[in-house]
Amino acid sequence: MKNVSLIGAPTDIGASDIGARMGPAALRVAGIVQAISRYGNFVRDEGDISGPINPEAAPVNGYRHLAEVIHWNQSLHNMVYRELAQGQLPIVMGGDHCLALGSISAVARWCREQKKTLRVLWLDAHADFNISVITPSGNLHGMPLACLCGLGPDELTGLSGQSPALKPADVRWVGIRSVDAGERQLLHDHKAPVFDMRHIDEVGMRQTISQALQGIDSNTHLHVSLDVDFLDPGIAPGVGTTVQGGPNYREAQLCMEMIADTQCLGSLDIVELNPALDHQNQTALLAVDLVESLFGKSTLLRANSSHLSN
Repeated sequence: MKNVSLIGAPTDIGASDIGARMGPAALRVAGIVQAISRYGNFVRDEGDISGPINPEAAPVNGYRHLAEVIHWNQSLHNMVYRELAQGQLPIVMGGDHCLALGSISAVARWCREQKKTLRVLWLDAHADFNISVITPSGNLHGMPLACLCGLGPDELTGLSGQSPALKPADVRWVGIRSVDAGERQLLHDHKAPVFDMRHIDEVGMRQTISQALQGIDSNTHLHVSLDVDFLDPGIAPGVGTTVQGGPNYREAQLCMEMIADTQCLGSLDIVELNPALDHQNQTALLAVDLVESLFGKSTLLRANSSHLSN
């Protein structure tokens, strides 16, 4: 049984397409509270944090809406850190993926204080490792991991009280299939552990997630950052940045089930859900279905996962 806190972050401040601000409401309509509660967990919906509206302005010095992104992520950092300090498992309902700056900074700060090992599982079609001098758009939802790894403005790289908040070696990128040219070189230079869709095609989802979870143990805090564009748009159309060729339903379910087996899940982001582009809340319903699997939905009870180190 886990004590879960839901935190809504209704903003599309880091994106080009507006609409992700409606994501938290769509997840609530899809029954996320009931889905998590069904497995014996106590769920506390903390409502939505607030922040500046999207000015829909042009980039300045390589960043769009930098001041507004800082505001949202400072607020989210404070909220996530508070919930972790109270023994809760925070789930951030976005909102666009720039919000990972606030949530993961809070997790990194808490892990340092608790002397826990942080592992971030980044489930996404995109690497989100751009910086201001190479970004083609200036959108900060394409930069959160670079900022968390110390590549960005001080106001974002230092949110956790330390810069960098984490190292590329703390992250496992899974499902990547759309990377900008400069970003590709940056990932290579930083030896980022990327398991792209070609890797999944070649070895399968089971082997991929086994590799991504290798080395975690009972002292590991596992943070899952689920961008719904990780999924193939054939099953998850409600996103602003769809990329063909993502995981299918069973591959995504297996991924979640294997994460659940570790019993190390400590925090979760669900981001980039855009109900304005969805069909009858299909993508939100699928996201909630996957979250259920993270919290123990399975056809059979199984022995403890072998991913945990002795």
